Amino acid sequence: MNELVMAFDSSQQALRTEMLLEDAAVEFELVPTPAEITAGCALCVAFGEDSLERVMTIVGEESIEIRGVFRKNGSAYDQTV
Repeated sequence: MNELVMAFDSSQQALRTEMLLEDAAVEFELVPTPAEITAGCALCVAFGEDSLERVMTIVGEESIEIRGVFRKNGSAYDQTV
């Protein structure tokens, strides 16, 4: 599974996303925000790349504000969304 991380600017948005993804039975983990990603929240949602479209649909429908979605590239993270 290629792991992506979704970063947020507030803990409220991260925790709201966690609740919505649990309700939608999307496989994910709540993880600390990597130091390489600048975000206002210390939490990220990590999920498989195969779930990206579904996660983005849920986030969009619920008007959740995200910093971005990132993919690990060696020791750095590249923003994909």
